[in-house]
Amino acid sequence: MRLSPVTWAERILPAALFARAQPLLVRCEQILNGEPDASRAQRMALAVFAIRVLGAVLAYVMQVILARLMGGHEYGIYVVVWTLVVVLGIFAPLGFSSSVLRLIPEYRAQGHHGRLRALLVGSRLAGGLAATGIALAGILAVWLAGDLIASHYVLPLALGAVCLPLFTIGSIQDGIARAHDWPLLAMLPTFIWRPLAILAGMAIAIWAGVPATATNACIVTILATWGVALVQMLVLSRSLPREPASRPLSGDWTFRDWLRISLPILLVEGFFQLITSADVVMVSLWEDPHQVAIYFAASKTPALAHFVYFAVRSATAHRYSRLYHAGARDELGAFVADTARWTFWPTLAMCALLVPVGPLLLSLFGPDFTSGYPAMLILLAGVLARACVGPADALLTMADQQGRCARIYALAFVLNLALNVTLIPLLGINGAAIATAGAMIFEACALRHQARRHLGVDPFILAPRAPQAAP
Repeated sequence: MRLSPVTWAERILPAALFARAQPLLVRCEQILNGEPDASRAQRMALAVFAIRVLGAVLAYVMQVILARLMGGHEYGIYVVVWTLVVVLGIFAPLGFSSSVLRLIPEYRAQGHHGRLRALLVGSRLAGGLAATGIALAGILAVWLAGDLIASHYVLPLALGAVCLPLFTIGSIQDGIARAHDWPLLAMLPTFIWRPLAILAGMAIAIWAGVPATATNACIVTILATWGVALVQMLVLSRSLPREPASRPLSGDWTFRDWLRISLPILLVEGFFQLITSADVVMVSLWEDPHQVAIYFAASKTPALAHFVYFAVRSATAHRYSRLYHAGARDELGAFVADTARWTFWPTLAMCALLVPVGPLLLSLFGPDFTSGYPAMLILLAGVLARACVGPADALLTMADQQGRCARIYALAFVLNLALNVTLIPLLGINGAAIATAGAMIFEACALRHQARRHLGVDPFILAPRAPQAAP
């Protein structure tokens, strides 16, 4: 007789541990077996989770290889430029990379096919034009800054600007694919194909005798980013269903209305990314590129645990929107509890694993990179704090509380900035880690408070759960 995973777990786990884990094990088995009560969102979460696991490992391996190939100084320059591309790539889409998760299901449900067609084209066009404007402004700023920017940063920064437009369009296409429940099309280009393309490009360049400098790495990254985004665009255009012909957009719904929804989300996404990534740029203002490289490695190691949060957030944001706008508050509360469990317990397990193996992982970047271990431990505390409330920011954003969420992230960013300016000159990269972890702890506490106050839902992992109604 074939035993189920739950039965096996009951046989091998201590009784007390099995009693706590049984509800989650039963739910996972239902999802894998395709039972009726396993939602499509949960299936998507598992697919996204698997991709994010592979993507996190691949991204880490890529960074290790680049650090080994380029050396600490050149690698430090490259990571500053790439961090700026990532940060600006959050602002450049004007919020459309997330707002499409709300608008596409709404338009399909209401039969607004004309609006949907306009959104699919207009969101990418607006993001691409905004990114091009930001890139040109960045190149002009670098040129005008003159000696204020170290000479070894000038050309890589200009190349990073060239990478930005297609990076931005790719992020909007990720959102469009996620809104259609296509996790492979959404996640594979960003987390699998682009890192592989960068590694392949660097291998070909080195084989051809091209030096492994930050400038050449930026050129390879441009080619990889543009190529992957264009292929994704082609596949997406063939996958999207043909919309029935309908009248043009009515005069009471314009691009301005889209921006009214998207811009608050832009602030949420932008400040969120600043909290996560601004520390790398701040370190570069006081420390040399080699120290930047060490801190970047220390910050990327906790990302092996942080990917759980991002995976659950990516898979569930549109589900929050549907439940909230359908008025299914009890179901929303249960789903929030589920996503908190999906986020926290795997993150805790990953953190527990990273503590002993951290020095070994950092040594892969280079023998002196182990000096970033204390910073890594500090950042793990921030990762756990964020995991304690699950994707509460996505919950607030999809429940029309994006303005409150944006204010939380603005305050957290200001706190992060102030702490970085104060602590980096005193403590170096450990000061940057304290600043970032402190901002993440403040963010988690504030998000929980707002969710409880305005939605009546407590996303904290240890919050008491409402009893389930009898069927």
